[in-house]
Amino acid sequence: MSKTYPITAAALHWLELILAERFGHAWHLARVGDSLHLSLEGAEGAIAFDTLQAGFTEAHSNQPFTSWDAEREGWHAVLDGALPAPGVVELPSPLIEPHADGHVVHYDILGLAYWMLARVEEVGRTNLDNHLRFPAIASHAFKHGYLDRPVVDEWLHLLGQVMQRQWPGLVLKWHSPRTLVSCDVDSPFAYLERGNGYRMARGLAGDLLKRRSPRLAWRNVRGQWRARRGVHSLDPHRLGLDLIMDVNERAGRAVAFYFIPENTDPRLDNRASLDDPRMRVLLREIHTRGHEIGIHPGYNTYRHPETMKQSVATLRRVLDEERIQQPILGGRQHYLRWETPTTAALWHDNNLDYDTTLTYADRPGFRCGTCHEYPLFDPRQGRALQLRERPLVLMECSVIARRYLGLGYSQEALEMMQGLRETCQHVGGDFTLLWHNSHLGSDRDRQFYRALLS
Repeated sequence: MSKTYPITAAALHWLELILAERFGHAWHLARVGDSLHLSLEGAEGAIAFDTLQAGFTEAHSNQPFTSWDAEREGWHAVLDGALPAPGVVELPSPLIEPHADGHVVHYDILGLAYWMLARVEEVGRTNLDNHLRFPAIASHAFKHGYLDRPVVDEWLHLLGQVMQRQWPGLVLKWHSPRTLVSCDVDSPFAYLERGNGYRMARGLAGDLLKRRSPRLAWRNVRGQWRARRGVHSLDPHRLGLDLIMDVNERAGRAVAFYFIPENTDPRLDNRASLDDPRMRVLLREIHTRGHEIGIHPGYNTYRHPETMKQSVATLRRVLDEERIQQPILGGRQHYLRWETPTTAALWHDNNLDYDTTLTYADRPGFRCGTCHEYPLFDPRQGRALQLRERPLVLMECSVIARRYLGLGYSQEALEMMQGLRETCQHVGGDFTLLWHNSHLGSDRDRQFYRALLS
């Protein structure tokens, strides 16, 4: 039987903060009998939510589902089609009604926001993938076909309309859409990672026998020889970093580059130490060009306090030694390994400013139901965290790689990615993109990347 995580007084205060960030103004939430009342400081009346759903406090993905046609009832839907409505079998009509003291909404919009933003759905789940991640295919959003829609943003857009009918003349905060590009630097140097004789021989054999490309083999031999002398002009991973900076600088956009500070798994973490002089040169170049340096905690940090603490300390030390000063420090978990709420608490405890891990590896989309940054909440401890979440909308591997959707560099893949970006723009949110520098080694890679960010 799944556990429940009630909406406490602390959770209500957290939801007030969410509403203040989204709409501006000071809001107050209070329980009145079996309803939740939303009021505006200094104004009369309230918006009542009279159908609170217990399912939004439960950690499972078996909640019922329906949809609602906003346009048919005289409201505006920010996206095409009916609004997804998790948590209920059916909704009454009309869904929103005027009342003597305000308006009544017969759907638990704020309960939905709590369930999605705090990721209550996935607390304590055991149906995990081979990397112990909660997968998209186990989620309620995937099962009911709304993973590609920021359902919380859609319902808050509707709530904004109710607010303006309740308090005519109320001006709500406006959000300008952004494109936030990041890169997980799992492998900064392709050739240095092949540094010993065995790896070099194995790579050469793969080029000749598996890929049947003597030209590639010769390029890699020359690249390895040059890399040993500090010249990386043929290194595809190092060139990928330059390409990312070049493309985004032309668009007037800074990129966040996330580095693995400590090796926590000899097979799956980066072998290049941040104390390597070549890494220090790279960090200084990224910073000098106006981009951000962040943390990419290793494979075995997401639920291990000591390895997480050591990783954060190492990166802070290196940045301090290089006199790289940044207003904030954030990043993303390696392999997107995340356990709700354990990992968020580790980031909070280590005084990190933001995380941008939360998408699914096996599917792109809106894991948190939003593309707006927000403060995280720990439903197990019942406390708001200082850590902010920038939900990741798209990792390139999720669409391109055979082990996931497997669409490759097809027109279908590009249209899916561009569609996600357009959805974020419609709701005034952030299109957050992760593209690895190690996936820019071919002409197809580079053309696709430029097409997406043009």
